[in-house]
Amino acid sequence: MNDTTLHPAEAGSAAKASDCHRILSIDGGGIRGLIAVEVLSAIEALLRERYGKPDLVLADHFDMVAGTSTGAIIATAVSLGLSCDQIRSFYLDSGSRMFAHSHFYERFKYKYKDEMLSEELRSVFGVDTHLGSAKLRCMLMMIVRNSNADETWTLTNNPQSPYNAEVRGDRQLDLPLWQLVRASAAAPSFFPPEVVTVGGRELVFIDGSVSSYCNPAFQAVIHATAAPYGMNWKTGPGSLELVSVGTGLAPHSRKDLRSNDINLVYDATVLPASLILSSVIEQDFLCRLFGVCHHGQPMDKNLGDMVGVPAPGGTKLFDYVRYNVDLTERGLAGLGLSDIAAADVQMIDSVAHMESLTRIGKALAARDVRATHFQ
Repeated sequence: MNDTTLHPAEAGSAAKASDCHRILSIDGGGIRGLIAVEVLSAIEALLRERYGKPDLVLADHFDMVAGTSTGAIIATAVSLGLSCDQIRSFYLDSGSRMFAHSHFYERFKYKYKDEMLSEELRSVFGVDTHLGSAKLRCMLMMIVRNSNADETWTLTNNPQSPYNAEVRGDRQLDLPLWQLVRASAAAPSFFPPEVVTVGGRELVFIDGSVSSYCNPAFQAVIHATAAPYGMNWKTGPGSLELVSVGTGLAPHSRKDLRSNDINLVYDATVLPASLILSSVIEQDFLCRLFGVCHHGQPMDKNLGDMVGVPAPGGTKLFDYVRYNVDLTERGLAGLGLSDIAAADVQMIDSVAHMESLTRIGKALAARDVRATHFQ
C-alpha cells in the first residue's frame, strides 16, 4: 500500500476546530445521487460565502461523512476532498458508462456489467488507496451487506473502532477503498456482487441499501456517540449536528391495485424497493424524534415535519436537517417541475434522464437549503 494509514494518535486530525461535531449523510439511490449532489453543491456554496473561502470543500466543514450505495460514492469523494463540481462531473461524465448493459446471457443474474463502474471508481479513488488512508480528510462511514454471513457491515476509518484494532488480521482500515465503495453500490439484479478479500477470506458483498440503512444518518450518529465504537462525540444541540441528504422517494403506489395482482412476480419486483423505502423513512423519523429538527418536508399529513416535537425522555441528542423530495407528480409539481414525468426519474438507473435529475436537485436546493441550517 502506498498511502499512510490513519493511526489512532492521528484521529484528531480528521476533526475540525469547533465545539460542534458535524455529520453529513447521503442516502442510496443509484443515478438519483445527482439530486443529492446538487443539494450538496448549494451547501458548499453557502459555506464558501460564510467563511470567505472560494475553494472550500465539504471535507473542510464536516467531521464525518456517511453514505450507502451511491451515497457511499459521494461520501468517499467528499472525504477525499473533491469539490461538488468534481463530483457532479463524475456522475455526468461516467453515468452512462457505469450503467453499461451486460451480455444477454448474464441478464438472468444482473442487468449491468461491473467492469466500467469498477474502472471509474479505481480511477477516481485510486487503486492502492485503502480505507485507513491519510488521504481521507474526515471520518468516512459506509454500509455494505456481507452475503456470506447475512450481516450488515458498517465500514469506517475510525481507528478506535473494535473492527480496526491493531491485533486483528482483518482490519477494515486495510481494505481497498474503491472496492468497498463498489461493494456498497452492488445493487442486486442491477450489478454483480463484489468479492473482497478480508483477512484471507473471500467474502461476497452486495449493496448496503438492502438493509435498514439505505439512509445511514441515524447509524452515523450511533457510531459517532456510542461507547463501543470509541469516538464518544458529545451529544446535544450545539454539540452534534447531522445533515441528511436524500436521493428522492419513489413510492410504488397504484390506486387500481387489486388482491389478484399480488403474485410472485409482484412480490419479487415491488417488495424489495418498498422495504428499502420504508427503512429510509424510518431512519428519517428516528432522526427527527431524537434530534432537534430544524428543517424537513412533512413526514405525512398527521406527523407533519416534527419540528418542535419532544424526544422520548425529553433529551434531544443532536441538531438535524433533512433534504429530500417525493419523486411523484405531486412532489415534482411542488418544485415547479411539472414538465418532468415522475416515471422517468424514479428508477435508480434513470441515466437517460440525468438532466432532469440535476434540475430536480437544483430546484430542491433552491427551495430548501438555507445558511441558517448550519452551525
